[in-house]
Amino acid sequence: MDIIISNSSGKPIYEQITEQIKSMIISGQLEQGDPLPSLRVLAKDLRISVITTKRSYDDLERDGFIITIAGKGCFVGTRDTQLFREEQLKKVETLLLQVLEEAKKCALECDDLIKMLKLLCERE
Repeated sequence: MDIIISNSSGKPIYEQITEQIKSMIISGQLEQGDPLPSLRVLAKDLRISVITTKRSYDDLERDGFIITIAGKGCFVGTRDTQLFREEQLKKVETLLLQVLEEAKKCALECDDLIKMLKLLCERE
């Protein structure tokens, strides 16, 4: 499992881990029943504290993305990823409406916004 931690990010490390694992589950990269690395293995691989990985796994379990089976480990759960995806799409829509309002203030055309978005997507 490839998780990339950025020390320059404004987000805490546990949130970075949580978001990346959620993204892997939603995208289908991780499927229901797939095992996750143990807390200690993930902490060692990322060179972080076990407490940090535990917090990430606790958050993922609380949100229904993973389940923990005593003595066996953590596995991708059965959460309805479509519902989570809808929540995320709603957030994106809200942000796009804010961008649209800012664009109107400086008379930026829709075509120019689309070009800007395409350029930003290409950078990623």
